[in-house]
Amino acid sequence: MPKYLRFEDLPAWQEAARLYNRVLDLLEEPAIPLTAGFRNQLDRAALSVSNNIAEGFERVTTNELLAFLAIARGSAGEVRSMLAVVRDRPKLRRFSDSFHQIRELAESCARQLTAWTGSIEDSPVQGKRHLTRAVRSAKQVTAAVQDFRSQFLRSLPPEHPLFDTPEARRARSAPRYSP
Repeated sequence: MPKYLRFEDLPAWQEAARLYNRVLDLLEEPAIPLTAGFRNQLDRAALSVSNNIAEGFERVTTNELLAFLAIARGSAGEVRSMLAVVRDRPKLRRFSDSFHQIRELAESCARQLTAWTGSIEDSPVQGKRHLTRAVRSAKQVTAAVQDFRSQFLRSLPPEHPLFDTPEARRARSAPRYSP
């Protein structure tokens, strides 16, 4: 899988930019009978897709990236919803081809974001940016095992054969943290 250094090179961002430009083409039609509020919201929802991909890409952690990708995917859904709500309006029928193209682009963005999110979550790559569910789960299990072992060693009675081992002494002298 290629490694992208700039969000502008990401296929998902490029598709989102195409989506926004197609929405702008529609909104620049002088005769399209949409309210100012609807136009504004459609404009903002479409722009939100590419902006959230960019913002997530520029963040440091995987969780932040995933959160922004989810927002971007939601914005693509919002664009589709807005078009679905008005598509049967008689005065908008002549724009049905534009609506169809925008809907296709929004669906493409959502599919790409879903696939990207899935690949990040299932990736074996480690690191702050690429901390996967499997790695997080393994780290939680390791921490729980270490905590259990320390508690066990601290609770040993003096007559137990492990009481004077170096590990048991370290466990008794370590500061105790309450979760």
